[in-house]
Amino acid sequence: MRTTYMAKASEIERKWLVIDAEGKTLGRLASEVASILRGKHKPTFTPHVDTGDHVILINAEKIELTGKKLTDKIYYRHSMYPGGLKTRTALEMRTNYPTRMLELAIKGMLPKGSLGRQMIKKLHVYAGSEHNHQAQKPEVYELRG
Repeated sequence: MRTTYMAKASEIERKWLVIDAEGKTLGRLASEVASILRGKHKPTFTPHVDTGDHVILINAEKIELTGKKLTDKIYYRHSMYPGGLKTRTALEMRTNYPTRMLELAIKGMLPKGSLGRQMIKKLHVYAGSEHNHQAQKPEVYELRG
């Protein structure tokens, strides 16, 4: 009798992947990266174990948004004090905090809870084309579509 394969944390082999965000659409890129961080691209995917790879995103400042999202999309945060709501448009986020824009989009697509917090730590986002992970020998990853 065969049983379903369940990956164990000690058996997981992690790769380092480099993805260039230049000219890519924010949501499409974020969903693909979230899938890689989760490990859904591997045959050993197990829902309750972090089987994903490390992802290095470069050129975050050159990410694209469709339609009028640059001016209409608003990012909210709150200081938890009365009147403490802060807002920023997507254009402000892309010019001032391009890495945070991608991190927020990807984090929202990961599972909530301790497993999702563990997965987001494997994401490394850089605004420019340089990164400091050459020692890990990352492979270039081409996105589908």
